[in-house]
Amino acid sequence: MDSSKQEIAHDFSPFFIVYKDSRVVQLKVPSSLDPKTNVESKDVVYSPHENGLSARLYIPRSTHQNQKLPLLVYFHGGCFCIESAFSPTYHNYLNSLVAEANVIAVSVEYRQAPENPVPCPHDDSWTALKWVASHFNGQGPEDWLNRHADFQRVFLVGDSAGANIAHRMGIKHGLDKLEGANIAGIILCQPYFLGEEPVGDETNHINQREKLQGLWRFTCPSTSGCDDPWISPGFDPNLASLGCTKVLVFVAEKDFLRARGVYYTEKLKESGWDGDLQVVESKGEDHIFHLINPTCENAVVMLKKIVAFINQLN
Repeated sequence: MDSSKQEIAHDFSPFFIVYKDSRVVQLKVPSSLDPKTNVESKDVVYSPHENGLSARLYIPRSTHQNQKLPLLVYFHGGCFCIESAFSPTYHNYLNSLVAEANVIAVSVEYRQAPENPVPCPHDDSWTALKWVASHFNGQGPEDWLNRHADFQRVFLVGDSAGANIAHRMGIKHGLDKLEGANIAGIILCQPYFLGEEPVGDETNHINQREKLQGLWRFTCPSTSGCDDPWISPGFDPNLASLGCTKVLVFVAEKDFLRARGVYYTEKLKESGWDGDLQVVESKGEDHIFHLINPTCENAVVMLKKIVAFINQLN
């Protein structure tokens, strides 16, 4: 046996491992009952025709037989090219979020670049959303959603590139409408947006700008550039069509993407969208800090604000 197949070149746990034979293996954990949060999870196929695309469902084990819960649809981050809904990072975070908010959740797995460039992740996510919405009349393929999901209280949530997807799903819903589902709110955690011209303090981060702009072109070879509406919502003529009434945006003080997140909120207000918009800044923190260190003080505060945002709409 070739020993290089087993030898590790780079260990980037809990995200992925690179072996000496150049294989990259994303770390994943099985669905299960989490004893710390008493949240149960299981995996389901939402698109058998697209390589068996799956999602992970979460529900508090204490849910009563006919109890209806707000439905949270989560889109993971990773610049459209790494991470997974089944990674330890997202599995642990969804367990905590579901327990604290007392919701039922669907964490979406989608195909990624470079093999499946943007907008493939968004197309898969819309397919997942349509699959979720197919349960609104209690006759879908998944019993947890049929019995316990309240389709008048659906929330789209994502971090980084997943926040980009959550935003795009809100636009898509505003234009095309998911039958039977009411998107009550959208939560964007340090969203991954860019632009050709710098905003805010982006001029102080030239190297980071260039790297992310290059990464965007790598993950979306067909792009018109960094003012493409897929990555720069301010250039989207449909921005005012965002299909919800409330949006919560989190930015982090030390995050290079902070200025772009703030800019997004300004452009959303200017667009004519007339919903309620909240912006929360986490002082002293960097990008996706709440996933890297979910028990730190600011991550706990952030989680509580998400829970309050969901509960105030109930």
